[in-house]
Amino acid sequence: MTITPHVGGALEELLERSGRFFTPGEFSADLRTVTRRGGREADVFYRDRWSHDKVVRSTHGVNCTGSCSWKIYVKDGIITWETQQTDYPSVGPDRPEYEPRGCPRGASFSWYSYAPTRLRYPYARGVLIEMYREAKARLGDPVLAWADIQADPQRRRRYQQARGKGGLVRVSWAEATELIAAAHVYTIKTYGPDRVAGFSPIPAMSMVSYAAGSRFFELIGAP
Repeated sequence: MTITPHVGGALEELLERSGRFFTPGEFSADLRTVTRRGGREADVFYRDRWSHDKVVRSTHGVNCTGSCSWKIYVKDGIITWETQQTDYPSVGPDRPEYEPRGCPRGASFSWYSYAPTRLRYPYARGVLIEMYREAKARLGDPVLAWADIQADPQRRRRYQQARGKGGLVRVSWAEATELIAAAHVYTIKTYGPDRVAGFSPIPAMSMVSYAAGSRFFELIGAP
């Protein structure tokens, strides 16, 4: 076994003192301690990450029937993070409790809310919206414009064959609802309300969505 001899004397002291020029901070006279200031700016991010000014109760619509209860931490009107509520009523002493409830997807729901890929505006197929705008400008009525498109097999086939190929463009809420309403009115007027089919979430998923959807179908006479 080879033993490396200790580097002592003037050479060792020279190497130690030279290290001061490569290491930030204030060195003591004997080079045994280093005092550093600053350099912890990154800590602010982690402290602010969990800061909040109020906690509210809410739940998540993550396409499940759980409707789990969550504590939502809010700062300046923005969700900062969430954690599970633990105040469910007991199910009794003879069976295991089912709390806390909440899945990893629910725990990351604030990231979904502010994700850049989240759809926040209505979109329509570009080829369809161009034909609709042209027909409406020419005829002056949304229902007549939709009927004009449907009466032309070539134009109808054109936007139908564009499905699955992208080409979506952003439209206003007013234009999106107008186009949907025109299609419904035309279909009911031409073929009857039983030709309108729709899907409403089940009650366990969202009572509000279920009630709104079911009521709409009932009012227009759809099955």
